[in-house]
Amino acid sequence: MNHSSNEKDPETIEPLRYLSKTEVATVEMELLRDYRFGQQQLIEIWGHACAIAVTKAFPLSSLNKKQPTLLVVCGPEQNGSIGLVCARHLRIFEYEPTIFYPKRSSQGLHQDFTVQCEKMDIPFLSYLPTEVQLLNDAYNLVIDAVLGPETDNTEVKEPYAGMLVTLKQVKIPIVSLDVPSGWDVDEPAKDGINPEVLISLTAPKKCATGFSGKHFLAGRFLPYDIQKKYELNLPEFPGTECVIEL
Repeated sequence: MNHSSNEKDPETIEPLRYLSKTEVATVEMELLRDYRFGQQQLIEIWGHACAIAVTKAFPLSSLNKKQPTLLVVCGPEQNGSIGLVCARHLRIFEYEPTIFYPKRSSQGLHQDFTVQCEKMDIPFLSYLPTEVQLLNDAYNLVIDAVLGPETDNTEVKEPYAGMLVTLKQVKIPIVSLDVPSGWDVDEPAKDGINPEVLISLTAPKKCATGFSGKHFLAGRFLPYDIQKKYELNLPEFPGTECVIEL
């Protein structure tokens, strides 16, 4: 845990806690209600941390294509907005994101994030090509911000069901934000996409126990009392880092 007076001997460090869907919602509600975080504030924190994690997993110098292009695929709910913030910060970090955001939210908060991306001259695709090779040729990687832990995966409708079919077929790396789209939050994946990188937000979810790729955690902002209450046992973040590879 990130609290100097409560450091533990390495031999007694408890294992990292993986949260259920219900616990995720409860923790977020406490942050909003009791700790007075704003929803826009949380989305900004998460999106910025996701962008940092992408730069660690895929530094500019490591990208295969001449241009540092990447595709950010956003859903209609909170995870989609985190994707928008992530894209904006990646643009500042000199990547070249393109966003596919087929159903834009009518909520003012989500619209604000969209406008911010537009003002950064980040292009938005009007459709997602079903010919997967076009995506493989155009982008270095895909950022999956389609379906988050708030989504009921038993009722995934179009255009998102079709988007998942396309993402399952791409050959370029996929980075999933918080929960890989199509995965049940509470169980290791039986279906859904297969990301190379997972960025867990706040704390990892139960589905991530079966994840074998590169796994980052972005949760350093959490108040110590919440960490203790839910026995999250978060790892020590090095220096001033806001993300850590698990």
